[in-house]
Formats: sequence, C-alpha cells, structure tokens
Amino acid sequence: MAASVWKRCVTAAVKVKCLSPSVSARRWLLSAAYTNTKLWEERRRDPRNLALLANAMDRTYERNLPVSSLSISRFVDNISSREEVDQTEYYLYKFRHSPNCWYLRDWTIHDWIRQCLKYGAREKAMHTLKNKVQYGIFPDDFTFNLLIDSHIKDGDFQGACSVVEEVMLQEAFDLPSTQILSLYALSSYLATRPQLTVSEERALGASLYICGLKQDNTVGLSAQLLGIALLGKVEMSNGIHAVFKGAPLFWERGYLGRALAVMEGVAAASGDVKLSNDTLDCVNDLLQELSSASDSSDSSGEESEGEEEKKKEEVNEDEQAEQAKLPQYVSRFKELRSKLESQGKVDSASFQALVSALAQQNLAAAEKPDLEQYERRMQDWEAEKKQLIQREKEMREKAEQEKQERLAAQAAAQQA
Repeated sequence: MAASVWKRCVTAAVKVKCLSPSVSARRWLLSAAYTNTKLWEERRRDPRNLALLANAMDRTYERNLPVSSLSISRFVDNISSREEVDQTEYYLYKFRHSPNCWYLRDWTIHDWIRQCLKYGAREKAMHTLKNKVQYGIFPDDFTFNLLIDSHIKDGDFQGACSVVEEVMLQEAFDLPSTQILSLYALSSYLATRPQLTVSEERALGASLYICGLKQDNTVGLSAQLLGIALLGKVEMSNGIHAVFKGAPLFWERGYLGRALAVMEGVAAASGDVKLSNDTLDCVNDLLQELSSASDSSDSSGEESEGEEEKKKEEVNEDEQAEQAKLPQYVSRFKELRSKLESQGKVDSASFQALVSALAQQNLAAAEKPDLEQYERRMQDWEAEKKQLIQREKEMREKAEQEKQERLAAQAAAQQA
C-alpha cells in the first residue's frame, strides 16, 4: 500500500536519471582519502594474543572483578580474522553488562566498526548498533559516515537507511557530510518503491524530518515536508503514541498540520527556496490514501457492534478530533500547492536528483573539516590511552608492592 505513495516521485527520479548521466556517477560518495585506513592503521599498536586476553578476561569475570576498558580495547584492536569478530562480539556484550560498562571508549567503538568493515562482517556492526543498549555501541559522526558510505557503495540503500535511523535516534546530524550522506541514502531507498511497515514509515519520516532541519534549502525543506507528512500518516492511522515513542519527536498531535506549515513557510519566504514537485506529489498521494481509508471506514457496515466499541475505546477524543481535520488538511494542501506553483516555488527536479546535485556540489568541501577533526580526535584518543596505560602500570606496581609486603609480613610472622 505504501509503495503507491512513492510511485510518482519514483517515476520522476527515473526520468531525471535517464536524462542526466552525471546523476548515476559516484562522486558524491566519500572520497578515497576519507575512507582510507592508513592513518588509523599507522597509529601506535599494542600487539596481544587474543587467546591470552580472552582467558584473562574470563578469569576476571569469574572472580566478579571488573574488566578494564583497556582490556576490551586491546581485544578489539587485535582482531585479525572474521572468526575473531564473532568472538569479540561476545566480549563486548560481557563488558556492557559489567560494572565498567560506562567506560567503553570512543576509540574502541570506532575500531570495532572499522574491524567489522575490514573483515567483511558489516552485519555484526549493524547487529551491535541496532542493539546498542546491549553492546554499548554509540558511534561518533565520522564512524557513522563510514558505515553509511559502505552500504551506499554496495547499493544497499535499505541498510544505509537503517544506519541513518540510528543517527536520527542519537540526534547526530551535526556534520554536513552526515546530512548529505543520510539524505542521499533516504532518497535512494524511497526511489526503490519499498513496501513500508508502520515502523519503517515512522523511522524514515523522523530521519527525513530531523535531517532536513539541518539544511536551509530546497532539499532540506522538501525532506522536512515529506518526513512530517509520513509521520502525520502514522499519527492518523495509529495514533500519536506510535509517532513519538522512543524517538526524539514532538508528542503533540497535528503532524499533518506541521507539514502544511512547511509549505506555508516556503510560500512566505523571500529567498530562492522551493519544494520539489515529486515531494508534493507524494504528499498529495498520501493524503488521498488517508482520505480513501477514512471513507472506507465510515461506509463499512460489516464490523460487529463489539468491534466498533473496541475501536472507540482505543481511539480517544483528541485523536478523533485530529482525524476529523483530514478534509481540512486536504483542502489546505491544494490551496498551498496552487499558491506555490503560481509563485514559481515548485522545483521540477525530483527529490533524489536534488539530493544528488547537493552531494556533488558540497560533499567534497565537507570532507576536509571532517578529516581535520578526525586527526585531532585521534590525537586526543592517543593521549587519553597513554594516561590509562600509565595508570594501569602504576596500579599493577602498587598491587605487586602490596603483595610483596604481605608475603614479607607472613614470612616474618612465621619466623617469630
């Protein structure tokens, strides 16, 4: 059912691709310099035997003592095969459920994702990311970019959107590069005409909306409109709790009204901002779909009296009042669309084409500050790691000294 909503915009996107070969080029993906592992691989390493590390951690857990963040960091850093990735997943889980769970280091998370990509275990990275509470995997923006880019380059737009959903949940759309990659993944996935579940509509809608807020241009506003409209559809069909539960979204009703507010803002804006025509088509189809479902529900006489009463109990008065506004939303949408067309504020290019053009124009420039920040972050990580290693050394020396003192005291007591 949901696929019909995207039919018009998909058709437009396909036409643009046929007319413009540059749209199918891959320059908008992250450059080789961005994804190059040389800088990471050349950092100072601490070679260890994984079997010995595993044995040491197991014995520590058996004694109900905390495993240090350096131990799990060394374990991740010394992965050398696909099989060892599986083994490491177990110890990440164990560490997350230990007293030291809060001290999983940022560089360990980054290293884990890189190791998964290096040894062809991207599904493991995704599993730990989607189950972040169980594994403690909360990547930084640069790491998110590497994971999104990996999916995009393989043509796995659904997987890329799954990563974008996690970016949305962490509200980590701060980097322009993350915004561009996310919007590209979202627009490309929607162009495949997927059959969307309610949860997928919610995730895509929230991702489009929150990411779109970061772009003050035609792409950003089109993303906001499409995202809020999707959330409005979820609200109309399943209630407001299905929209905001577990996501950084407004809990007040009226998402379709907010979608129209985006159109009103564009109509009132003095700058050269527009909305893509296929996005407006998608919103129109979505509203028609909701209207048809509402009419069908009103005219249906097949449900029993008990089922009718059950539905009334499930839908409270506020939700019924919001659903009753649907005809007004449809009418207002038509008025605003006509106004935008008369003002020349409807872009004929598809949303996917607009995102691709934005990526080709801006992604290369966005990479430079990312790489500079990454180098600084690596230096900070190395400094922090040195401090931890020094502290570990001092604690071991102190423990050894205390042990020797106890042994000396025991020996003296025996002689006495």
